[in-house]
Amino acid sequence: MKTPQWLSAFGLSRPPFAKDLPDSDLWLPKARQALIDDLVIGCADNDHVLLVGEPGVGKTCVLRALRHRLPEAGFRLTYCHNATLGRRDFYRQLCLALGLTPKATAASLFYAVSSHVEDLGREHIHPVFLLDEAHLLHQDVLDHLHILANYQWDQKPLLSIVLVGLPELADRLQLRKNRAFWSRIYTRLSLGDALPEDTAEYLDHRLTQAGCKRDVFSENAIAMVHEAALGRLRDIDRIATAALKTAARRKRKLVDRAVIADVLDQQSMNPNHL
Repeated sequence: MKTPQWLSAFGLSRPPFAKDLPDSDLWLPKARQALIDDLVIGCADNDHVLLVGEPGVGKTCVLRALRHRLPEAGFRLTYCHNATLGRRDFYRQLCLALGLTPKATAASLFYAVSSHVEDLGREHIHPVFLLDEAHLLHQDVLDHLHILANYQWDQKPLLSIVLVGLPELADRLQLRKNRAFWSRIYTRLSLGDALPEDTAEYLDHRLTQAGCKRDVFSENAIAMVHEAALGRLRDIDRIATAALKTAARRKRKLVDRAVIADVLDQQSMNPNHL
């Protein structure tokens, strides 16, 4: 299939800001390496973990980095992203994700999951349940997480639960009704806003991964992308892709401030057009 003109104009072998990337090609800013280390250590210490951040700041990328870092031999990661379920369906989802046969009642579902966790413990495998979009969890699920985390009279840390969501998740967990599980979360992490240099590093990384061998965005253009996207990766991806296509149509070899300004106008992200 013929390479699209906007890719060949910049020497790109594929769309640079596509979502389909192997874990080894993921970008994480140097400033967040310590956070990844804390997340890995938390799981290695059999802790429960809270990870919060605004939309698009890279929470899922962090989880993929965790998957890449944890050794397969000693850990079993289970990822669940449908958080809008009641307690029975939540445990049914866990059963399916774990390869277990779903049972009929909530009690039997819970027993199947907890028994599986204990079986893994006897095999010296530590299960890690990654619950994405956890700010959407039903209250009856949050009410039950401290029970799911309780093994052998709360003596054995056989399971790590990693809750990932928007900042309001931390506010919910600190409510009095959720204090039983909140007190069990020893590793509490927050993804702050990206810096302008993070945006520049991200653009360079993604373009290089796609085969680009030269600078494509001017410094002023990068600053405008960062300001418009607030450093959020999904917004950067959208703006940068549109900018590359616009520049290619105009036969420009550099994405400059004028190109970004036009893209922002078209996408109604310029404050003057809101």
